[in-house]
Amino acid sequence: MIDAGTEFGPGTAYGNALIKCGETQKRIGTADRELIQTSALNFLTPLRNFIEGDYKTIAKERKLLQNKRLDLDAAKTRLKKAKAAETRNSSEQELRITQSEFDRQAEITRLLLEGISSTHAHHLRCLNDFVEAQMTYYAQCYQYMLDLQKQLGSFPSNYLCNNNQTSVTPTPSVLPNVIGSSAMAVTSGLVITSPPSNLSDVKEYSGSRKARVLYDYDAANSTELSLLADEVITVFSVVGMDSDWLMGERGNQKGKVPITYLELLN
Repeated sequence: MIDAGTEFGPGTAYGNALIKCGETQKRIGTADRELIQTSALNFLTPLRNFIEGDYKTIAKERKLLQNKRLDLDAAKTRLKKAKAAETRNSSEQELRITQSEFDRQAEITRLLLEGISSTHAHHLRCLNDFVEAQMTYYAQCYQYMLDLQKQLGSFPSNYLCNNNQTSVTPTPSVLPNVIGSSAMAVTSGLVITSPPSNLSDVKEYSGSRKARVLYDYDAANSTELSLLADEVITVFSVVGMDSDWLMGERGNQKGKVPITYLELLN
């Protein structure tokens, strides 16, 4: 958008609009990258570390506990079936060993599971940070688009059309006042402005005139004059200057200004 706007010319309404849209998209892209980085650092990385680390350890220890319980149950069953005194003594010894191993594994598993509560609290905070980062991202995008909408809305109404329109017909009452809006060619929905028929009146006027700025314009170089919407400046023509430009003057500041951004005052 920025490259195309530069090709069309920052001094044209469409070129300036393309540049503004492109700059807004760049700001949205920056915000998007910041959201991805923040989410990865504050939410995804801690969650992945837990799943691939602590959670696997807990699952492993729980499985060991289940195996120890099965060994304990088997030892109890053998003790119940033992009839001879020698066999019974051997079964009781085996039961004491399996019971001890089960108790030790149960304690390890209990400690790990107790740590889950603090882990859940930590990940809940991480999830809250992730949601807040998303809220910030969408709020930024909304503000960027709102600012862009206001900037585009400051363009003259004859440069804007509804989405369902394929052609634009300027309002006749606007034609005498808005320079650069009197001749428009429309092909397949693309609006192309051509030099106005009353431009010769401007060029033939040898003195200076007052003009109201229709919308903001940022100077592309030191030979141009930046403009603010609704301000009134002095303009005059210079021999040999491009027909789409006038010389503008505001106090001690002077520079070229695009005529499509001006409304000449009587």
